[in-house]
Amino acid sequence: MSYIDGFVAAVPTENKEKYIAHAEFSAVIFKDHGALSIREAWGDELPDGEVTSFPMAVKCKENETVVFSTVVWPSKEVRDAGWAAIMADPRMNPENNPMPFDGKRLIYGGFDVLIEG
Repeated sequence: MSYIDGFVAAVPTENKEKYIAHAEFSAVIFKDHGALSIREAWGDELPDGEVTSFPMAVKCKENETVVFSTVVWPSKEVRDAGWAAIMADPRMNPENNPMPFDGKRLIYGGFDVLIEG
């Protein structure tokens, strides 16, 4: 069964094109190291919650937009090896691929897939 990494971040809305360039560049590196697919989604309908919500989770400011991303891997083992290789890949150096958002508010995690369809 495949394995998925999920990410949620707040990106300054004015940095949308920079974010797209960053994500496209990163996607090549992820695929080079075993990822099957990458999805990047720009927030559109993100209601504020009373207790929690996507915007609240990343402390989204008025001039920011929430992005939601997933990386699909063939297995957790491939993902673990892929991440080690990605972190060692010089193309991921912040000087080569700067993050156009506040990485301190990035939420991420790995997920075992329960259902694939």
